[in-house]
Amino acid sequence: MSTYEYKGFNAVGRPVRGIMEALTIKQAREKLAAKGILAEKIAAGGRKGRFPSDQRAVVYQEISSLLAAGLTLEHALNVMIDSPDRSGIQSVLAGVRDAIKEGASLASALQSVSSSVTPFERAIIEAGERSGNVEIMLTKLGDFVTEQKRLHERVQSALIYPAIVVGVGICVAVVMLGLLVPRANDILADSSVRMPWLTRAAIVAGEWTIRAGPVALILVVGSVIWFMRKLRKEEMFRMRYDRLSFRIPVIGRGRLLLVNLRFSRTLAILLDGGVSVIDALRLAGKATGSAWIEMMTARQSEQVRQGASISESMLEIPPLAASLPGWIRVGEASGGLSNLLARAGKRYEEQWNGFVERGLNVLEPILILIIGGFVLLITLAVLLPVMSLSQAIGN
Repeated sequence: MSTYEYKGFNAVGRPVRGIMEALTIKQAREKLAAKGILAEKIAAGGRKGRFPSDQRAVVYQEISSLLAAGLTLEHALNVMIDSPDRSGIQSVLAGVRDAIKEGASLASALQSVSSSVTPFERAIIEAGERSGNVEIMLTKLGDFVTEQKRLHERVQSALIYPAIVVGVGICVAVVMLGLLVPRANDILADSSVRMPWLTRAAIVAGEWTIRAGPVALILVVGSVIWFMRKLRKEEMFRMRYDRLSFRIPVIGRGRLLLVNLRFSRTLAILLDGGVSVIDALRLAGKATGSAWIEMMTARQSEQVRQGASISESMLEIPPLAASLPGWIRVGEASGGLSNLLARAGKRYEEQWNGFVERGLNVLEPILILIIGGFVLLITLAVLLPVMSLSQAIGN
């Protein structure tokens, strides 16, 4: 049987939609009619669709729990498909079930129905299926995906407040320089009061904002669009930018902590799941999100294949060479490499959290002082000549 998605109306005229199994579209329509559903549209289900990371994490953990309870993989997927909580991804899960019915493994079935499933996740599931510990590996994978999602949200949250403050600052600048200062200039133009240098500077800045501001905005937006397209299409440009980003003050330090955190945790899970060292290094490099590190880890994995130790290879990757090789060296000597890598990941997470917290504690007052100072200068630029004009009239 195949899975079909349908959309139509029930016996009381309310719109309904869902999925069902049938041999053909005709049989699916007949089954729906028997349930009192007038089908408006029926299409083959199990097509590629969105499979968000938070949903994937829940699915991995639920499949693990159902398999541990004694259910077969197909039965576990049927239970999840029928769950109202999974209504948004029923089609994806149905595609996985159909692929498994046809003889595919869970890893390849997930990869076939959604491009959101990463090569790293597929490698973990394949390792679990080969070793017979798929339930354990799915649980670990679900925890890892959840943690990566939280880490991503933490980065976004850390940038929200500075972005809001900068946006408000830009709006204030446009209003005060583009509207308030020129208005004050018109009022004082016919007076004999000599304008202070601060007021003259503000007037020039206001005129520039009115005349050149829109052009500057277009240039900035155009430059950003050009940069993003070039970054996406040209591999060498992306590599150079990625390498340069580690040298940016403050930002580079945070990026170093982040890639070390991702690399150590990913490598620990892969090795613990039975993935070969060569493949584990490549996938861990890809998991960092750095094109430069991905290229270097692929190169160093070949050195490991030829007999080099992992710790020696990591010394050749500058962003990972500071402290991670020491953890790996101890793990290689003790025979507990995956445990040492997990501890290293925990240590990098603590350093990353401290870095973000300290950065925000410093950045917030700096931004407030900058915007407050700007508003104060513009206010003085407007008030000083007004006060001088009032004194002249009084005299």
